[in-house]
Amino acid sequence: MPIYEPPIRDLQFVLHEVLKLSQSDLPGHDELEPEFTEAVLEAAGKLSAEVLAPLNIIGDQQGCVLENGVVRTPEGFRQAFEQVKEGGWTALDCDPEYGGQGMPYVLGVATGEMFVSANMAFNMYQGLTHGAYSAIHAHGTDEQKRTYLPKMVSCDWTGTMNLTEPHCGTDLGLLRTRAEPQEDGSYRITGQKIFISAGDHDLAENVIHLVLAKAPGGGEGTKGISLFIVPKFLVNQDGSLGERNAVSVGALEHKMGIHGNATCVMNYDGARGWLLGDLHKGMRAMFTMMNEARLGVGLQGYAAAVPAYQNALAYAKDRLQGRAVTGAANPQGPADPLIVHPDIRRSLMDQKSFIEGARALVLWGAHLIDRSHLTGDADAEGLISLLTPVIKGFLTDRGFDMTVQAQQVLGGHGYVEEWGMSQFVRDARITMIYEGANGIQALDLVGRKLAQDGGKHVLAFFEMIKSFCKEQSANEALARDIIDPLKAASKDLQAAATFFMERGMKNPNDALAGSYDFMHIFGHVSLGFMWARIAVAARAALDAGTGDAAFLKAKLATARYYMARQLPMTGTHLARIRSGAEPVMGLEAEAF
Repeated sequence: MPIYEPPIRDLQFVLHEVLKLSQSDLPGHDELEPEFTEAVLEAAGKLSAEVLAPLNIIGDQQGCVLENGVVRTPEGFRQAFEQVKEGGWTALDCDPEYGGQGMPYVLGVATGEMFVSANMAFNMYQGLTHGAYSAIHAHGTDEQKRTYLPKMVSCDWTGTMNLTEPHCGTDLGLLRTRAEPQEDGSYRITGQKIFISAGDHDLAENVIHLVLAKAPGGGEGTKGISLFIVPKFLVNQDGSLGERNAVSVGALEHKMGIHGNATCVMNYDGARGWLLGDLHKGMRAMFTMMNEARLGVGLQGYAAAVPAYQNALAYAKDRLQGRAVTGAANPQGPADPLIVHPDIRRSLMDQKSFIEGARALVLWGAHLIDRSHLTGDADAEGLISLLTPVIKGFLTDRGFDMTVQAQQVLGGHGYVEEWGMSQFVRDARITMIYEGANGIQALDLVGRKLAQDGGKHVLAFFEMIKSFCKEQSANEALARDIIDPLKAASKDLQAAATFFMERGMKNPNDALAGSYDFMHIFGHVSLGFMWARIAVAARAALDAGTGDAAFLKAKLATARYYMARQLPMTGTHLARIRSGAEPVMGLEAEAF
């Protein structure tokens, strides 16, 4: 069975040495002392390693089953879900008014990484509920909040989001699900939705669906879409459950991965629903959930790579194969361990440098969300809005690549099911597709986010890196290996943005043909920025004689690796962008 070791020390390092949470000026963050967060992370890590991780293979092998209209989850999932609920993990960062613990979002994200790494399919049941909770919390009436949120905070009721239909995915303007208004203020929802994660299951007594549909008078396209709360079981005035609503599971999807999560075809046959937010303004309310989900999927991208890397590392240290070219490293044995070979070391360093940089980026993003929500900081909101497609797209692309590299370390053993490596690859693959496929993330970044608020936020990102590099320019220990590569990569990113501004208006295809490369330039620069911040923190701790010297030196070595071996990819992506649309669009469709 694959191993999983919760990365408590590294999470603590990012939270306190890089982000310096307890020194933040945000409300409640002064309580996030290292001793407190360590206790929380240790408890979450114990639950992840001892309860959730052992169920990961079981969920993959058994999957979910639809029996007489009821979805059964894999063996052990119900008991584990109860343990998660009893520990208060579903309520960690939720509003105390509805039973939450009121902790900062960043702490919920830190614990969420471990839950995802241990069992991604299982964690989706509570993760989607949190997104639905956030949408109702932001857009619901007082009555809707009182009715649904306490039960969703505790996960006695879980939540979903219903967007995709058989004939339309990203282009939601084509959806056909209809909402007919009733005299009592409710609506009758009719239509079919597909790919609905956690659409039905036996873990909770009710499922609260958030459903996009078109109500009369909304016009064509996305402007006519509204969002509705459609519970599996209707809720009585006293909060008890009433009759079954006219919503059912038509089928379970047979998927490449995440078998432990029920991905459902949902049929709405005149089901009763209630408007969430403003009529014909459903996309605004849904994007509250979508944006949170996209950050969560970015987290999944690197979190899925964590156990894959851990198992590849253990195998590389244990498996004897060949001799080191510089001389036997294990002269008493028949061969040396795999980890002595440079190409294996390259693969492991690729994985390690990506995971640890991505972890810092996602936690920084969560910290920006806390700043936005707790203080109303528009600049923080604009920055995380800019970074969201980068976090989702780049981290899931690279996270999948890292699971494949981890599998490769095991050679043939990585390809057979008993070692568990293929599950990491199969589970990670979905992250590049759902919550907006990564090509859509790239288009969103270039087509919308760059120009948002007159380009204010991307210019602020450039200035942030420029100021950071200037501050560290006198740091002789880091200037050449860390700061100079970040400067060069940032210039590549700015040059790409300038190319879009100069050419995009004349020929939009020039921008769109380079959008995917731009997302990856932005991702590399973002991780480079994180590694520079990590290196500064590690160097300062070493100079002060605080912390674990071996741990800190490993951070510096890994930072140098990323700057030397990964960050130069910005030059390749820039060259592709500058080639424009002609190489991409030059072949007529009929010639393919």
